[in-house]
Amino acid sequence: MAFSDRLVAAWYAPGLTPLTAALLPLSFLAGVTIAVRRWAYRRGLLRSATLPVPVVVVGSIVIGGVGKTPLVRALCAALLQHGRRPGVVSRGYGGRNRVPRAVASGDNPAEVGDEPLLIAADATPVWIGRDRVAAARALLAAHPNCDVIVADDGLQHYALQRNFEIAVIDEARGIGNGWMLPAGPLREPRPRLAHVDARVYLTAGDPATSKRDESGQDTVMRYEPLPWRNLVRSDAPADPNDWRGGTVHAVAGIGNPQRFFDLLRRLGLDPICHAFPDHHHYLPAEIEFPDATVILMTEKDAVKCAAFADGRCWYLPIRARIEPALVARLEGAIRGRQAA
Repeated sequence: MAFSDRLVAAWYAPGLTPLTAALLPLSFLAGVTIAVRRWAYRRGLLRSATLPVPVVVVGSIVIGGVGKTPLVRALCAALLQHGRRPGVVSRGYGGRNRVPRAVASGDNPAEVGDEPLLIAADATPVWIGRDRVAAARALLAAHPNCDVIVADDGLQHYALQRNFEIAVIDEARGIGNGWMLPAGPLREPRPRLAHVDARVYLTAGDPATSKRDESGQDTVMRYEPLPWRNLVRSDAPADPNDWRGGTVHAVAGIGNPQRFFDLLRRLGLDPICHAFPDHHHYLPAEIEFPDATVILMTEKDAVKCAAFADGRCWYLPIRARIEPALVARLEGAIRGRQAA
């Protein structure tokens, strides 16, 4: 097992392990550094920028995939339905690009990152850059009709002032052992969750048993699988019943590959699973399975494999289902910002 896999397993083990205990001094140092940085922004010692339109930040206190990008896509769709014209800014993690630039469908994921490409596929204006303020200003200059900015994975980017913060929590994994990086999976201490405007819990269970309230401060989000799509023939019909009699391989280079593999099993498939690191840039040899009847992957993996995939490769798009209470709470914050 690779060291990174051992570390993640230790983060989500009950209590401290010898590995995470050895990393505690670095976690204390990280906690102090983050606290001082937040204090400096609150005191104005570090500058934060205000944009001319409302800013909605979607992020997490936990490192790794918890559903931030699917939530951003769902929020943008909901804002459009309410007559808004959202634009999205992202760091473009996993890509090589450093300066602000627009993202369009068909761009090289090695340059712009995989998640911005997924958002751009919805025809939402997307700009990336390590400096989210510069990226947002460039987006507004290019799209002057944009009236709300959504920052993907921007909870810790305090240089950008925000009007509404949403923290995403994977209900199944929670916050692990509760320790800061590197002894645990936390980017910020647990009390940070008390200071956001809304908390969204990604759940695979019954929403009625999840944390939620009518105010929209605590709501749930569920993934809804859409029809399978072929990477080579966009109009090819999928019949998963035919796949069950053959050899099924599944690849996933996402924050929590096991979530995808578990979903496939709930859909009645029995895949041979191949997990890769989040934002993994695939090589053709990594999806060459001579015995495979089909090769299944997530939409995030598909944008990086499309250039060399064959007709056996299929991806499963998903849609995040969010609750109306969250959208209503967000709309109220946007109207309040515009009236101020």
